[in-house]
Amino acid sequence: MNEADALDILQFAIWTVLTASGPAVGVAMLVGVAIALVQALTQVQEITLTFVPKIVAILVVVAFTGPFMGAQITAFTNVIFQRIEAGF
Repeated sequence: MNEADALDILQFAIWTVLTASGPAVGVAMLVGVAIALVQALTQVQEITLTFVPKIVAILVVVAFTGPFMGAQITAFTNVIFQRIEAGF
């Protein structure tokens, strides 16, 4: 394995992490901003108000995008196994 192969694998790994976690992180960010806006407008500073909606939203998104996440991770695993089989 040379440096180009290592960088290619690293790039593919980072891309896989970003695409697999993107929907959950995006929804958590949107819900967090919405809750922060509601807290700023109403001046209600309840700590559980920030966590519970985020957790519920993330669970719902992961339930719907689970097959997509699994497909991304499976594709990465297949590429790595094919490279190991071919001897890089």
